[in-house]
Amino acid sequence: MSVDLHHLVSGPVDAPPLVLAGSLGSTVGMWEPQVEALSTVFRVIRVDLRGHGHSPVPEGPYSMADLGGDVLALLDRLGIERAHYAGLSIGGMVGQWLAVNAPERLGHLVLLATSPYMGPAQNWRDRAALARDKGTAALADAVVERWFTPDYAAAHPHEITRLRDQIVDTPDEGYAGCCGAIEHHDTREDLHRITAPTLVIAGAEDPSTPPDPHGALIAERVPGARIVVLDGAAHLLSWEQAARVNTLITQHLAAADRYEAGMRVRRGVLGDAHVDRAEARKTAFTEPFQDLITRYAWGEIWTRPGLDRRTRSCMVLTALVAHGHWGEVAMHVRAALRNGLTPDEIGEVFLQAAVYCGVPAANKAFAIAQEVFDEEASA
Repeated sequence: MSVDLHHLVSGPVDAPPLVLAGSLGSTVGMWEPQVEALSTVFRVIRVDLRGHGHSPVPEGPYSMADLGGDVLALLDRLGIERAHYAGLSIGGMVGQWLAVNAPERLGHLVLLATSPYMGPAQNWRDRAALARDKGTAALADAVVERWFTPDYAAAHPHEITRLRDQIVDTPDEGYAGCCGAIEHHDTREDLHRITAPTLVIAGAEDPSTPPDPHGALIAERVPGARIVVLDGAAHLLSWEQAARVNTLITQHLAAADRYEAGMRVRRGVLGDAHVDRAEARKTAFTEPFQDLITRYAWGEIWTRPGLDRRTRSCMVLTALVAHGHWGEVAMHVRAALRNGLTPDEIGEVFLQAAVYCGVPAANKAFAIAQEVFDEEASA
């Protein structure tokens, strides 16, 4: 019987839904480095697996069918017919179960630091017994040590403490119950049945699920799957190599439809009114160009998580001034305001441009921006 998973939702309501499920002993907080970056393009749904965080803790052991059924029940409650899914470690095992047993509910699939089989089974029976007997605190140090490379752990002690606390705070029965699910997890002979476009991400220094054989086997047996191995990453690679992981996830998922992703970002930056006018003016002659900028400028570049939209606006304004593209400046001043820049900050951009692009160019940019500010104030 399914349980009501605790979950947090962020991002546009009309964006493609993306479920994130984490490692054994983690909570929704594990995905903090992903939230802001992914929520600009997706409706991000972070979940606490059963027995974890604020989700219910039924008596274990659990099965992958239990954990996967909980996710399906959550999608049903949210009215979501189909979602992208990214899971790390046991979260990735749940993703494999979903892809095999409920393929119609998944869009694209990202499997991070995970495995199709984590034998021998006795290891998981022993870990479950230890959790029930002495509590998750007895496991925390050994687990968090495998999550990060030694160099990262030494340089970020406060982060390590925060994530260790997630393990300690995991209910003993919940942790043990999920160990039972891993004990019986084996998709090696089912991977060929996965039809979801699949990206596997592995950490080169992951002692728990090293790329070979774990991630490599998934990539080998899932039709069309590809694997990316990240240097300088252990098990919790979504935290240690967050920027790279965010980019990989976004590129893999947005590839499903660059045009739709681009149109959402384009509307978010330029506003519905501007985009509606551009669409209304579109002709058979100009349509290929409109498709080009929507699909590539907005769907390929502006959707990348490496820079936030404020920074991108600063760069665009500078480039427009440098090249004298005055017809575009007003539009992107409005976009900059929408992206959170203040008039004073826009002024700083143009002062910087005065030094490197020329005083006359900056003078014209200030004049155009002032007109926009006056229009916005009187609107």
